[in-house]
Amino acid sequence: MMIVVPSVIVLVGPSGSGKSTWARRHFDEGEIVSSDRLRAAVGLDEYDQRASGDAFAVLHEIVRRRIDRRLTTVIDTLGINAANRATWVALAAEAGMPAYAVTFSTDPKLCRARNKQRARPVPAKALTAQITRFADVPAELAAEGYEVIAAADELRIINRSMAGTEEARRRQQASPQQLDFGLQISVFNFAGSPQATGERLVEIARAAEEVGFSSLWVMDHFMQIPQVGPEWWDIPEAYTTLSYLAAATRRIKLGTLATGVGYRNPALLGKMIATLDVLSGGRAMAGLGAGWFERETVGYGYPVVSTKGRLDRLEDVLQMLPLLWGPGSPSFEGKTFSVPEAICYPRPLQEHIPILVGGGGEKRTLRLVAQYADAANFFGGAANVRHKIEVLHEHCVAVGRDPAEIMITHLGPALVATDQSDLERRIAAIKPNNVSAAQFGAAVNAGTIDDQIGRFRTLAEAGVQAAILSVVGVVDASEIRRLAPIVDAFS
Repeated sequence: MMIVVPSVIVLVGPSGSGKSTWARRHFDEGEIVSSDRLRAAVGLDEYDQRASGDAFAVLHEIVRRRIDRRLTTVIDTLGINAANRATWVALAAEAGMPAYAVTFSTDPKLCRARNKQRARPVPAKALTAQITRFADVPAELAAEGYEVIAAADELRIINRSMAGTEEARRRQQASPQQLDFGLQISVFNFAGSPQATGERLVEIARAAEEVGFSSLWVMDHFMQIPQVGPEWWDIPEAYTTLSYLAAATRRIKLGTLATGVGYRNPALLGKMIATLDVLSGGRAMAGLGAGWFERETVGYGYPVVSTKGRLDRLEDVLQMLPLLWGPGSPSFEGKTFSVPEAICYPRPLQEHIPILVGGGGEKRTLRLVAQYADAANFFGGAANVRHKIEVLHEHCVAVGRDPAEIMITHLGPALVATDQSDLERRIAAIKPNNVSAAQFGAAVNAGTIDDQIGRFRTLAEAGVQAAILSVVGVVDASEIRRLAPIVDAFS
């Protein structure tokens, strides 16, 4: 069974049953609201029973405020007071958060043995009363509205991006569905870089081919974007990088996610993509977007253009590129630029270089996809993908396009671990200090290999045909080879 965070987690068990130890093993200290610690805050120490009333008053207030902010809240008390539990479950329901009851049916002999080892043991009669009262609690929990009620040793903690993945993985195992995989490289801070950058990139690209990735992508940015890291992190120029990797690989397709069409003369951009196609043996993909990162626009001296102006330019580029890559040298006159002679030799090896448009703008961007593109790229979970596909299909109907002609791709981060302990270690090693493990895990889609298989099954069921992974924590090719079971599961 799984606990999905953020959520409200009520621990239930007598003193010495292991509640606090379990909580500290699975959650950050700030996520645990402990009655013992609050006794120490408002009384002499955590054993000061005279401070219990004040401690629980503070506990209730902390729990309420954390739930109001939709933060994971682990309530570490005995959990045997039904009125308190009802209050916490009601607060969770009001906030739209799941509530879980975690029970600790530890052998009473072990509880008593642990209690005796404490500096200030709970009185024996009091502990016996707790154990007796706990025997009646499971029947009460069943009627209190919890998402899951389970023993601590039956549970696994997952972030919200992995909700439902266990069942989805079983569906994939029972009835496999095919899905292509792409790899996006967005971080280049390898050990020994920049001197070692070229060598590491070649190793990673070749590993991606070996594993079975069908495409390799880089971002077309001139400075690192804030979603990935600070602007002083290395980020090489996209088409130089792709040309370098074309020489080091043989099968994998190559493209950008996505080229901002305002950053290069459009005809020159078409020439660059055609050249990449020729030098790679026909493996280029044209990933295009309107551009959005104003910081680099200003920093590199490009004019800041309105959203409408950038989308006008994107539409012009989408109309011009097939002319440039086609026969003859026709002229092109668009809204934002003109090309007197759309001439390109050598021509691309592919009869038609696939064009992917990045962005999910529902009024215009997806209409441009319906009119001109071969692929659309979406973000987020399965529900968002389904919605975007519905909007895209509506545009296809409006322009007379068969939606089946457009490939649906999905780009998202992925932190992949072999098992739960490896996952916890990886998250702890790289998460920022100002976010919890659960928040970071959700942001980067952190999960085990089995979790990821389930997640990609839900995306495939939503209509995704190619999943492009921006793998978190890649330091060398071994991180890519570890993904082989995921790719194999959809082959």
